[in-house]
Amino acid sequence: MEWLWTPWRMEYIKGADSAESCFLCEAPNLDPEQDDRSYILHRGRDAFVILNIYPYNTGHLMVAPYRHTADLESLGADEGLEGFGLLRRSVEALKEAFQPHGFNIGMNLGRVAGAGIPDHLHFHVVPRWGGDTNFMPVLSDTKVLPEMLDETYAKLKPLFA
Repeated sequence: MEWLWTPWRMEYIKGADSAESCFLCEAPNLDPEQDDRSYILHRGRDAFVILNIYPYNTGHLMVAPYRHTADLESLGADEGLEGFGLLRRSVEALKEAFQPHGFNIGMNLGRVAGAGIPDHLHFHVVPRWGGDTNFMPVLSDTKVLPEMLDETYAKLKPLFA
């Protein structure tokens, strides 16, 4: 068995344990005119798309329902349909903006399954490129990302318009 270490995520994990509120509920409640501050890329009727501020790779985003729920089976048909449509739209936008070689798309249900935010369902969409991993996280506890979140947001936001 090989191990994949992600020490740069510890800041996020520690913060998730101490959070009294849910950023996936708070961000969409902010003024839509300030979506660039919360990195919301798209607001749908039942779900939205937001950049992950602790990305595994440039362009790592999340698709989430507005409704705060941890139970996949509680999603209504409209929420599920729109969420899946936004997953597809996210892949299309990321392909256009960054030309990745592949994607990881997934959802972690429950803390023991790896969910950092176990009480609010969300899908991760992570673009991948051949050779996108390197030695920096292992040797220096540093994840190297070639682009700032604001630049990534500026590239993706028009593709969701």
